[in-house]
Amino acid sequence: MRVHIKELREGCILSEDVFSLTNRPIVSKKTILTDELIHILEIFLIKEVEVEKLLVNGTAFIPTDSLSDDLSPGPEVKESIIASNASLEDLFLLAVQEYKKEFKNWQSGLPIDISKVRNIMLPLIEKAETKSSSLFSIHHLSTNEEYVYQHSVAVGLLSAFIGRKLKLSKGDIVQLAIGGCLSDCGMAKIDSSILFKNSALTLQEFEEIKRHPAYSYKMVQNISLLRDTTKLGIFQHHERLDGSGYPFGEQSNKINTFAKIIGVADTFHAMTCNRLYRRKQSPFKVLEMMLQDMFGKYDIAAMQAIGSGFMTFSIGSNVKLSDGQTAEILFIDEKAPTRPLVKIISNGEVFHLEKHRQLYIEEVLK
Repeated sequence: MRVHIKELREGCILSEDVFSLTNRPIVSKKTILTDELIHILEIFLIKEVEVEKLLVNGTAFIPTDSLSDDLSPGPEVKESIIASNASLEDLFLLAVQEYKKEFKNWQSGLPIDISKVRNIMLPLIEKAETKSSSLFSIHHLSTNEEYVYQHSVAVGLLSAFIGRKLKLSKGDIVQLAIGGCLSDCGMAKIDSSILFKNSALTLQEFEEIKRHPAYSYKMVQNISLLRDTTKLGIFQHHERLDGSGYPFGEQSNKINTFAKIIGVADTFHAMTCNRLYRRKQSPFKVLEMMLQDMFGKYDIAAMQAIGSGFMTFSIGSNVKLSDGQTAEILFIDEKAPTRPLVKIISNGEVFHLEKHRQLYIEEVLK
């Protein structure tokens, strides 16, 4: 959707890079616009930009000066978006808002309606089958305000993706999607003053956060449509292979397979997102950290499955680097596939990312 700069508002999501007189974009696509960024675009005399149909909070973006306060898409709009060739990002934003409603119900003491959670996840995992590359762009949509809800839906999606790559049955994939989505449902039992705190947690508060797997398990234990292996996966998703996880410090052979998968999805998404205490990181950088710096904590097969989803480049592919430059892949070392030899498109400079550790591949360009 192409709109005039004067019609932008906070929460708009750029669908294309914005350039001025430079080779690098002023603001990159998938950026969530703030008033400050909109002002920067005005300073650069940008007249029009391409934005998504939905704001980051899942409400419809209507480019008009007479915006009402309630722009939530009604059922007919949602059906239209789902029925159309909508992007995975659009479906994700809608799903997050549906999950948010359920989460607030749990906070008020209502039980989990498993059919609603299933209906939230099924359209997403079906779309992800054909748009898997887009799955590794949804971390750009993360915000501090919506993170709790965005994270749960993303973990369900990523868990299902890993299951598909590991050639699990369709039934297992659906169970993984629902289990990943519900792995943090116990957060609804955490006091909001802790859950949405805008400063560092105290040790006591962090210990309360660490109880959420037990709270989650208690909320799902009597749901007949969830398999026992899914319930155990929810309970154990913060356990680590080396025994450093919680709640019980279980080690490799005592950790459920679903828990290993959900644990990888949970950590991967968290590390690629904007958080109060940390800027989002490149998926390539996160995978590298999980494989090397955190070696021994996570299931190797699950991490390789995630890597196969976004490491889709080959010699000749164009990639965007963490400093905003576009580069061409010249050579890939099998021992360090996240750090190939590249050539900068704008000036022809050639260098090996293995020797430039401050730079990472941000994403593969179409």
